[in-house]
Amino acid sequence: MAETLLQVDGLQKTYESTTGPFEAIADISFTMRSGELVCIVGPSGCGKTTLLKCISGLLRPSGGTVMLDGAAVTSPPRNMALVFQEYGRSLYPWLTVRGNVELPLKHQSLTRDERRVLVDDALEAVGLEGAGAKHPWQLSGGMQQRVAIARAVAYRPEVLVMDEPFAAVDAQTRADLEDLVRSLHRERGMSILFVTHDIDESVYLGERVIVLSNAPTWVQEDVTIDLAPERDQITTRALPRFTELRTHVYEQVQRAKRGEAVRPA
Repeated sequence: MAETLLQVDGLQKTYESTTGPFEAIADISFTMRSGELVCIVGPSGCGKTTLLKCISGLLRPSGGTVMLDGAAVTSPPRNMALVFQEYGRSLYPWLTVRGNVELPLKHQSLTRDERRVLVDDALEAVGLEGAGAKHPWQLSGGMQQRVAIARAVAYRPEVLVMDEPFAAVDAQTRADLEDLVRSLHRERGMSILFVTHDIDESVYLGERVIVLSNAPTWVQEDVTIDLAPERDQITTRALPRFTELRTHVYEQVQRAKRGEAVRPA
């Protein structure tokens, strides 16, 4: 059994507003092991992005703790990389693809040759080895998101956090990017926390799917995805077990929307 990499314990977040306090997150607790791929789903507005901001140190929680590799997260951790849905905003249009991928590495104690090796490896990992000299605006949306993923891979994080990264691309590109995430996890042993609103995607990608309740949010169910590690878009999605798991997660999200689930005492 791999050791615990990420531990979220009793996380709470309350916002102050002109109409009074708003409790966005009531009590979220879960753990993630090193090398695991965990997906998070829940109703729209349930606080998935708020949760990720707390986990990544971008937002201070009102209560509870986030521990990464045994250390409390109070600011953005150096051993965590984030990939967002709005990939266009995270890329610098005046830099080449190589320049965008290399940029975070310039803040590390690395030689130019060491940075070059890491960038070459990352571009190869996402299938962009021939696109290093191009600029982001010369690439399709799916290829731009690959650049954002390559930048995270080159950074060599202990955990990669992805916030609905494929919501803005077409269905075929999305399937290709899902398989890219699976290959990074399987072939490179990357630890990935993946937030999505797509239930089928969560079941296809994840080893576990954490279902969040409606706001104020808590963990409604932690579902083990007992599909084979080797997956493909046609065979895996045609399996009766895939359908069973997808239906179960869908039913849980619908229960969350209706507020039918009862929070444990």
